[in-house]
Amino acid sequence: MTEIDLTNSKIAILGMGATGLSVARFLSSLGTPFVFADSREQPPNLNEVRDCFPQALRRLGEFNEALFADIDLAIISPGIALDQPALMKARQKGVTFIGDLDLFLDQVKAPVVAITGSNGKSTVTTLLGEMAKNSGLQVGVGGNLGLPMLDLISNKNQLYVLELSSFQLELLTSSRGATVGLLNITPDHMDRYKDLEQYVAAKHHIFRGAKTAVSNRQDSLTAQREQGESQTLTLTFGLDSPGQGNFGVAVHDHQESLFFGSQVLLSVDEVAMKGRHNTGNALAALALGHAAGLPIVSMLETLKIFKGLPHRCETIATIDNVSYINDSKGTNVGATLAAIEGFGSDSYKNLVLIAGGQGKGQDFGGLKEAADRFVKCGFLYGEDAQQLEDALDSVTEVYRAGSLVEAVAGAKSAARPGDIVLLSPACASFDSFASFEERGHCFSQTVLSTVKADSREGMTS
Repeated sequence: MTEIDLTNSKIAILGMGATGLSVARFLSSLGTPFVFADSREQPPNLNEVRDCFPQALRRLGEFNEALFADIDLAIISPGIALDQPALMKARQKGVTFIGDLDLFLDQVKAPVVAITGSNGKSTVTTLLGEMAKNSGLQVGVGGNLGLPMLDLISNKNQLYVLELSSFQLELLTSSRGATVGLLNITPDHMDRYKDLEQYVAAKHHIFRGAKTAVSNRQDSLTAQREQGESQTLTLTFGLDSPGQGNFGVAVHDHQESLFFGSQVLLSVDEVAMKGRHNTGNALAALALGHAAGLPIVSMLETLKIFKGLPHRCETIATIDNVSYINDSKGTNVGATLAAIEGFGSDSYKNLVLIAGGQGKGQDFGGLKEAADRFVKCGFLYGEDAQQLEDALDSVTEVYRAGSLVEAVAGAKSAARPGDIVLLSPACASFDSFASFEERGHCFSQTVLSTVKADSREGMTS
């Protein structure tokens, strides 16, 4: 475990994004001086940095050896790749590198639940936070989702629930007795990692120093590899029948139900979040909450009312018996695969898929089998539409669209009563939108505007 000495260290904060600003606020609250650096000449938050931290020296432009000449400790924002030459040389010369996660864990007194995974982590983090609130706890929820973790620190909090990305985990030395969960692993961020193994290794850092570890027994990549890393209690979740002490699904009174060991908890139909993948998210939250000591009654009551997050398999409307689902947060193949399998019908091909954007170096071939089973046709747009077409046109009808708006119009024409139009792009949004949220809003507005237009056309004067 890295010993963090904020008193006697000369500190640099690398990155002027949301994380860097939260680190600066934290250090300023302690009266600790620091240097602020960003590899961009004009970072978007530069004016805020100047206004809020006028005492801090600023270094802008490509990182170089001179930046680290008088630095003992560098606090690195998650968006910064660690294999840059200047950073590698600084570490070789003895500069200590940490992320905001180690700094956070070094400071907080209340228990911490830390959650990662390629998909579903925002839903599980938020759901678990709601479960904790409904059990009467004061809880801080954030990290990679919502507020940066250092902004959550408060003596009033009785529990912290953190969503963590692989980037945030790269520098983690120890989770310091946290309850941790690794939900699933599918290829993502292959533009940052040299291969899947490197990405998996980053995710597995979450197990370091954990008190209790939750994994997905149906995803072997989530299982702890180095049991000696921590003295952990382990439990699992999955969409199959669970063994004693674990969470899963089995049939009770002719209904699929959530189980804890042999104990029936709740029928799947009573869970407010819909889709088979969300049943898995519910089980993950139950396992993590159980490990954190939350009462089962409060957790089950929360599952009955929590409908999920915006842009994550969110039902926008049902028009002419066609459902429109906004899964704009489906930014990788694994997420889109989960959505297709979650909403696909075993009776017939019921999905009209809208996908496309920036593929981040992914192999879209992982979608073929599910598309062959469930997707009646697809409308593809954006920077990597051709790669998606190459992967899918042998198993389903695909059409190219010039924009998301055009894709929605095509999907609406192709859908028939009982079908589902599913926006699950399998790609990042940045070729056309500022964020997945903006993309989701565009989809939702386009879907709903067709309702308004149809209503106007049906009016008579």
